[in-house]
Amino acid sequence: MLNRILSNDLPRNRILALVLVVLLVGLAFMPFLFPGVKALNVAAKILVFIVLVASFDLLLGYTGIVSFAHTMFFGIGAYGIAIASTRMGPGWWSIFVGLAMALSLSFVLALAVGLFSLRVRAIFFSMITLAVAAAFQTLASQLSEITGGEDGLTFKMPELLSPSFQLAEEPFLGVSLDGRLICYYLLFVTALVLLLAMLRIVNSPFGRVLQAIRENEFRAEAIGYRVVVYRTTSSILSALFATMAGAMLAIWLRYNGPDTSLSFEIMLDVLLIVVIGGMGTIYGAAIGSGVFVIAQSYLQDLLKLASDATSGLPWLSALLSPDRWLLWLGLLFVLSVYYFPTGVVGRLRALSIRP
Repeated sequence: MLNRILSNDLPRNRILALVLVVLLVGLAFMPFLFPGVKALNVAAKILVFIVLVASFDLLLGYTGIVSFAHTMFFGIGAYGIAIASTRMGPGWWSIFVGLAMALSLSFVLALAVGLFSLRVRAIFFSMITLAVAAAFQTLASQLSEITGGEDGLTFKMPELLSPSFQLAEEPFLGVSLDGRLICYYLLFVTALVLLLAMLRIVNSPFGRVLQAIRENEFRAEAIGYRVVVYRTTSSILSALFATMAGAMLAIWLRYNGPDTSLSFEIMLDVLLIVVIGGMGTIYGAAIGSGVFVIAQSYLQDLLKLASDATSGLPWLSALLSPDRWLLWLGLLFVLSVYYFPTGVVGRLRALSIRP
């Protein structure tokens, strides 16, 4: 049964399986294990990034396409929810309409980029996607009447997902059963379903063809596969999943702006997470997202504790200052690449293959 759910793509390593189970259980019970606003926001961000990074891995890790326009589709999903909720008011119908419009726009743009650009080789295609993403971010900033410009859009969600909604008067295990908790579990179920869907795609005959194209597109074309069609389809699927991730972000934050969903920093974070988790492994998106977001969110707190503990050594205390958290985050990334060149998942699976 588990084998069918995971599309015959089991972890194939006990440590990896344990890490995935811990991550799944941790995210499922996060509101009760670590009560508090910050912990819940971190968990929700992990769920959003799992979908976003997995969708990008479908493009990069499985098809071998390097695109810098991925955050554009992420932003389209977020803006779809934001614009529909602002214009139509809070309600489930606003979410459905916004999501439908966002998915339609992403489909058209991904198809256009695929048909016009996927015939371009390597770095030239990457530059085209970068230009398209930059143009879309500029457009979103300038169309203030629709997108709110640089200030973005703040909107309300249906009452069931609102923090003011109370499912029960008494807390359960010390946690208030409110709309925020319901919204979190909506994100959790959505992320789990989308991740399993992508796992199914990459392990289908279609996914095998994508991997063949990644390894040698000339050979794949020589044996009869229409490479452009498969690559374009992969781009569209990747864009649609990224759009869903953007919608998840907007629903959680109840706000969206250019820096929230269209920033190039998000694209860099996605690239880092793919490398940390392991390219060409959907599991890597989940593990990499968990490691990166937790490090990004709590590294400053850990450095503050370390800095206070070493106050007797001024040079060491200054080195461990919370203001230098980006330095330590970069160092952690360098070490992870050095010791896990194929990512965490690739490394663990390689250990299982050794005699």
